[in-house]
Amino acid sequence: MASFAQWIEGARPRTLPNAVSPVIAGTGAAAWLDAAVWWKALLALAVSLALIVGVNFANDYSDGIRGTDDVRSGPLRLVGSKLASPRAVLTAAIVSLAVGAVAGLALAVTSAPWLIAVGAVCIAGAWLYTGGKKPYGYQGLGEVAVFIFFGLVAVLGTQYVQALRVDWVGLVLAVAMGSLSSAVLVANNLRDIPTDAQTGKITLAVRLGDVRTRVLFQVLVGVAMVLTLVLMLATPWAAAGLVALPLAARAAAPVRRGLGGKDLIPVLRDTGLTMLVWALAVSIPLAFH
Repeated sequence: MASFAQWIEGARPRTLPNAVSPVIAGTGAAAWLDAAVWWKALLALAVSLALIVGVNFANDYSDGIRGTDDVRSGPLRLVGSKLASPRAVLTAAIVSLAVGAVAGLALAVTSAPWLIAVGAVCIAGAWLYTGGKKPYGYQGLGEVAVFIFFGLVAVLGTQYVQALRVDWVGLVLAVAMGSLSSAVLVANNLRDIPTDAQTGKITLAVRLGDVRTRVLFQVLVGVAMVLTLVLMLATPWAAAGLVALPLAARAAAPVRRGLGGKDLIPVLRDTGLTMLVWALAVSIPLAFH
């Protein structure tokens, strides 16, 4: 049986900045409109965290029963390593997604009922990434989904439930968050190109190949840094986002040097930290403009 620490590792805590950062950015965008609501921000954070943990366990389950994780150089997978039964991991995924659904329902009821439909699409997207008969994560669409769900939807949704509208600042933040979140997945899939190709998991990295995937990663990280300059049109203090540059450079270094396998695992951590620091650095000036 998996230990508590192994269950925590199976939830992939290195991906949590992908959930926290968009909510910070969306709340900063709402504060820019003088409409931040702290309890709605906390509910949005609960939704985002529950969904990312749910999708991580769902991926563990679906990849595990397909045999995709039988040979793996990345973080621990519970089913693939035989530390937990597929049913136990599936239960963890369902519970996590249910928690997200309840928090999302509370947000929708107190903001706009049509958001219930958006939440349903998000949950379906979480499951169908590697679940179902034709998972879109196996068709090279994972990065697109991450950009949409953990960029556009997460940031603009967080801004909307608080301010009941979105604006160009929210959109710029959403594109930056989507790019950085996608970069995390690109790094993950870059590491897994050899094993994914063998098991028939045709990710975008498998389609692009090693060299072009490395270029894509650096472009995605660079987009957020460039958008910092755009946000300076709102307030010059948004330049504080450039404090994330050293972290971004550290994240890109192993990718640029051509490293692979386990040597790419720190890239996920450093890209997540880049995202978190950037979101905080630009959101605080927007909130206190």
